Amino acid sequence: MGRCYGILRQVIEAWQAKDIDGVLSHMADDIVWHYAVAVLPPVRGKAAARKLLGRFQADMHAIQWRIFAHAEAGDRLFVEGVDEYRTADGRRVATPYAGVLEFRGDLITSWRDYVDLSVATEQKAGAPLSPQVESLLDRPLAE
Repeated sequence: MGRCYGILRQVIEAWQAKDIDGVLSHMADDIVWHYAVAVLPPVRGKAAARKLLGRFQADMHAIQWRIFAHAEAGDRLFVEGVDEYRTADGRRVATPYAGVLEFRGDLITSWRDYVDLSVATEQKAGAPLSPQVESLLDRPLAE
């Protein structure tokens, strides 16, 4: 396991434990986080990241954040995965994505998630997971 992927694994563990401080401990103070590239403006800095994580946490339960593939090039990590969770009212949401994280030392300085937010929006409104999303969920996890 590469250094950058090992750090992301720690972020995932903290997030699944609902430990926002643990997640933030892996981010640089000047992080630029594009939660949904080309859809939403980026979150800049830890204070803004904390607010975003707090909003997410309020409606994300039984979190199953999974990574299926990853590759490292220097201080850059590329991942393919799925964010899956239950909403407060019990709806299942599973959103496939690809992401790019950049590091300075052991801290994440830039995070770009390439995701179609309409998938999550439809599922939160009660739509079942589409066959194409279902087909992506049960692949082997990255080590």
